[in-house]
Amino acid sequence: MGIIRTTRFLSRFAAHLLSPRTHYSQPSFVITSLVRPLNPNSLIPITRFCKVRAFSSFLTAASPVLDLGSYEDEQKYADELVLHHEDDYDDELGKISVRAIFLCTSVDLKGLQVELSSHVVRPTSRSTNHTALKFCNYNPDYMEAGVEENSSSHSYVVVFQYGSAVLFNVEDHEVESYLSVIKRHASGSVLKDSERRNDDYVVKEKPLLAEAMQGGPDYIVLKNLDIDSIRIISSVLGQSIALDYFVSQVDGMVKEFTDINRMMEKTGTFTMDRKKLFQLVGKANSNLADVILRVGLFDRSEIAWREAKYAQIYEYLREEYEVTQRFANLDYKLKFVEHNIHFLQEALQNRKSDLLEWVIIVLLSIENIIGIYEIIQESSLVLS
Repeated sequence: MGIIRTTRFLSRFAAHLLSPRTHYSQPSFVITSLVRPLNPNSLIPITRFCKVRAFSSFLTAASPVLDLGSYEDEQKYADELVLHHEDDYDDELGKISVRAIFLCTSVDLKGLQVELSSHVVRPTSRSTNHTALKFCNYNPDYMEAGVEENSSSHSYVVVFQYGSAVLFNVEDHEVESYLSVIKRHASGSVLKDSERRNDDYVVKEKPLLAEAMQGGPDYIVLKNLDIDSIRIISSVLGQSIALDYFVSQVDGMVKEFTDINRMMEKTGTFTMDRKKLFQLVGKANSNLADVILRVGLFDRSEIAWREAKYAQIYEYLREEYEVTQRFANLDYKLKFVEHNIHFLQEALQNRKSDLLEWVIIVLLSIENIIGIYEIIQESSLVLS
């Protein structure tokens, strides 16, 4: 739209230069053209054959009127106007909302793929821990003749075997409908809404971006969002939100052991039984195994190995979400839990040993009493 208006200006400007005049004057037609508000509907092509850029945000306000008095001549003003419109186009970024959710501890991917077979995206790697689903969003603005299909007319959902789901371009009111389908194939425990972990992110598309990617606070800028980019972003966000869940589980165990230690400090004893302690041992070990093996926190994506631009996105997101540091904190907390478990196991073992010692003492006492009784009985028989 900016290019058409600039062309119109240059043609009028040329005619204005060829007309006889004795001095330079500020052209009034420039102001008339610039202050006319833009109509967002006029930006949607109907009869022309062109491609609509995905997720682009339309201008809804009038272009700013530049001060002609600050320019020495009209040619300088025309050059500045062209640069101004190029900057406006360069700043128009398509925004794709991304939401990562951890909703269960395990998902049957094969069953999910069977139910939604028509929506499954063909895998681009040998990884089997996730599946990507593509859904069409009907939008009448993009269904006119001559307009090519673009990614804004689709939503993507990437589901991971360990229970994370990452949704791209899904409206807030549609999230639960997608999650309800995934829950039907949850083979592990489904989390309550209060326990569910969520994280929001934004991907911006900028076709004229010089670099392969550009990062920012809670967003990343890409030239275009393809299916491999979706898989890479989903892998890091899915791992991050799952790590949040496992950290919360370990935090619960740390709190429980902290309460036990405080009680021991006050009373000098503890009341935990052996069964409860073994349950905590199993929970700590399973959490660590899930993070390393099932979530694959240290397994680099095959897509990132294959192409440098995806490796750059992968490394940036892992650093942005501090995945390595957060796992180090989780490991430190697990070592604290392990130390407390070892101490309590020894205490329970000592308690059991003390009990056995008392049983032995009681049995020996009974044996001695019986022996004394038999001696007294024999003495009575001899005297009689």
